Amino acid sequence: MPLCKPAPLGQAGTARLLVTCPDRSGIVAAVSGFLHTRGVNIIHSDQHSTDPLGGRFFMRQEFYFPGLEGCLGELMRDFESEVATEFNMKWRVILAGRKKRMAVLVSRLDHALMDLLWRVGRGELPAEIPLVISNHADLKHAVESFGVAFHHVHVPEASDAPRGRGLSLPEERMLELLTGAPGGPVDLIVLARYMRILSPAFVKRFSQRIINIHHSFLPAFEGADPYRRASERGVKLIGATAHYVTGRLDKGPIIEQDVIRVSHRHRLDELKVLGRDIERQVLSRAVRWHLEDRVLVDGNKTIVFA
Repeated sequence: MPLCKPAPLGQAGTARLLVTCPDRSGIVAAVSGFLHTRGVNIIHSDQHSTDPLGGRFFMRQEFYFPGLEGCLGELMRDFESEVATEFNMKWRVILAGRKKRMAVLVSRLDHALMDLLWRVGRGELPAEIPLVISNHADLKHAVESFGVAFHHVHVPEASDAPRGRGLSLPEERMLELLTGAPGGPVDLIVLARYMRILSPAFVKRFSQRIINIHHSFLPAFEGADPYRRASERGVKLIGATAHYVTGRLDKGPIIEQDVIRVSHRHRLDELKVLGRDIERQVLSRAVRWHLEDRVLVDGNKTIVFA
């Protein structure tokens, strides 16, 4: 097969290959050999096997070739026929130079939202935030000060636990905003303390593309008001969990967690202050890893090549 031909310098040339398949001998050699014969330079590689005998194999490779965009389609067709089919791979290639478009859903608490807006604005997270959606109007001016569009979509209390298989009316409006945003549909939705439950129908449309920050070290204290329940229980550690959202509340694949030690001296309001700092850190790490295509989902677990 013909090699990719280098294009003029300055064009994007870095991509990421994500692979999931049954484990067997020869996978790394086949992938690396394929790229080598086409003059592609592998600049980073991670792999993991759940079990060398009948387990699942996961790989993330980052590779470079000048002018890659011009021959990416040909490269992918050849990879499918020469490598992926033989090893029964589930795989995808993502151009690293394209920033993902990230929408944020929030209620009234602003600490996680403001942290994300600040990090994106400073270039610390490789993303664009075209819009923020909230079920309250409180944060409109704060969001717009970052040059980001703010949309208030009221969600009645009765919609907290959607029933049935369809979208609620507020979700239909949110879907319009998320898919019709200027510049194109969003790639990722982040629930930055969005204190509403999304319906399974809505979640299904963004499978493995909704990240939630839960203010507890899951599986402890799932659901509402975990800081109060932690205080009542007298725990010695509090934490936060970032996970993908599924149709089951707070049970999606976990991406990142962290904790901080507390004691009987900490009042409830102090636990919340300490916890919100952990929430910001955990959420930003999880979002970064997703944006950099470092997270592969394995059932209800994740493989994170951080």
